[in-house]
Amino acid sequence: MSYSVHQETIEIHTPGRGTQNVTQLVEQVVARSGVVAGHCLVFLKHTSASLMLSENADPDVCRDLETFFSDLVPDGDPRYVHTAEGPDDMSAHVRSVLTHNSLQIPVSNGRCNLGTWQGVFLWEHRTRSHQRKLLVSVQGSSD
Repeated sequence: MSYSVHQETIEIHTPGRGTQNVTQLVEQVVARSGVVAGHCLVFLKHTSASLMLSENADPDVCRDLETFFSDLVPDGDPRYVHTAEGPDDMSAHVRSVLTHNSLQIPVSNGRCNLGTWQGVFLWEHRTRSHQRKLLVSVQGSSD
């Protein structure tokens, strides 16, 4: 066995605020990497969206998270000074800071070693569509 490092960038078009399950896209990169045991780092190269590890069986979980964040971090809050791109500008940055822009996932037997109900989601915090880039880095032992 040898040590291997593999990186790919995934571009994702988001339709606007909400979540997109990107688990399969990340798993495809892991499979192409040839890494059998190690870890996968998923890094989102943006400040108004985030990544989350969440339940992948019931879409109501993501809807409920969005409802919670809408109350916690409302768009157009009059306290916000940074509003250059509209009323969802600063709220998107706050949401991003409160969540994550990277996730580390163990790789075992050449696959992401996620729990039964876990999935990787890109969470778009802006109300309009965007092109988002994920840098996926896979490191570990390869055949």
